Amino acid sequence: MSGKIFYRERRKIVDGAKQPRYVLVAVADVNLKVFGKHLRMSEMKAIAEATGAELVPLPRGAKHADEDE
Repeated sequence: MSGKIFYRERRKIVDGAKQPRYVLVAVADVNLKVFGKHLRMSEMKAIAEATGAELVPLPRGAKHADEDE
């Protein structure tokens, strides 16, 4: 069974900013230490591929449903 890497989008992000956009929230069943707090999607995909893990985006709550549209 492969592990899972859970992530979500950062809250305070400005369009066009050259900052990593995602926050790694949790890791399950993968022997992995993460030292960065904010990561780019390409970095997370590389980590997931190297460890054989699946990337799982965390959904936003119902309170934020109208913001996503």
